[in-house]
Amino acid sequence: MERNIQFVGQSTAFLDAVERTSRAAPLQRPVLVIGERGTGKELIAERLHQLSRRWSEPLVTLNCAALPETLIEAELFGHEQGAFTGATRARAGRFEEADKGTLFLDELATLSMGAQERLLRAVEYGEVTRIGSSRPVKVDVRIVAATNEDLPRLAEQGRFRADLLDRLSFEVITLPPLRVREGDIRVLSDYFGRRMAAELHWETWPGFSDQALAQLEEHQWPGNVRELRNVVERAVYRWDQWDSPVGHVQFDPFDSPWKPTQSMRGEPAPEFDAKSAPPAASPAALDAVTDLRAAVDAHEKAIVEQALARHRYNQRQTAKALGLSYDQLRHCMKKHGLMERGS
Repeated sequence: MERNIQFVGQSTAFLDAVERTSRAAPLQRPVLVIGERGTGKELIAERLHQLSRRWSEPLVTLNCAALPETLIEAELFGHEQGAFTGATRARAGRFEEADKGTLFLDELATLSMGAQERLLRAVEYGEVTRIGSSRPVKVDVRIVAATNEDLPRLAEQGRFRADLLDRLSFEVITLPPLRVREGDIRVLSDYFGRRMAAELHWETWPGFSDQALAQLEEHQWPGNVRELRNVVERAVYRWDQWDSPVGHVQFDPFDSPWKPTQSMRGEPAPEFDAKSAPPAASPAALDAVTDLRAAVDAHEKAIVEQALARHRYNQRQTAKALGLSYDQLRHCMKKHGLMERGS
């Protein structure tokens, strides 16, 4: 599996988080990493491990949300043969696998209260007991845990053990979401774009058009850096004109006029009619029109732009979809200043 722990960014919020990570890394103390999905929590865990004295020992990862509650304790602490149905042989848990190294517990807040209690004992006494055994095993493990939940609030509500939270929160690194990392969207877009262009064997990297960059910067990025990487790489590989700036990005890969939908009764929705007119404007919007020609031109431009994007800027397919001749579409594009994007 590819591992890439390079950090890319220049915003103060991002650099502060990286600097705090570097300072905490050499210490033999647990660290909590808090952040929205896609902000890089696992990369922080890897940096904590690589910059510690444990760097040559195992870094073991467990996504606590990936296993059912009935199996999570066996996965963490191991089990003896016959401890439960299906336990045909003894197995070491993740704690024993991470001995002398680092154990990264992702989605920590999803742990059951029973698993939290056993985790607390492992943190306090440095020992674990396999399920089905009465003999504790000593382990030397540094714990790094991550979540996108508000753990103090969960502790107040009785949904997370307050004493476990106290043990794990020697240092808390909170990662900033991408939307507040000023200037980093352009830097990251260029970085991911260059890598994708190299993968596609482009001779040069033309960058993004001003309009595409503006769209990237205006997006709120609910999926943060992971979402940005997908959007950028998708935009580059779909762009057929590698000698001109990438001019189109699609944020939702599922967005399509032919997307399958269902009515309230569970019946298939009617097929998309390419010749159907766009929805009528609201009465309020119509009342606000003071220049009919300008309003019609703006509406026409929006329709052509959307059709071009839908057909990946293939002008002949776009003209056919809009019921125009190729020359008529070219005239319309020239009229609205769309020739550069669609050339």
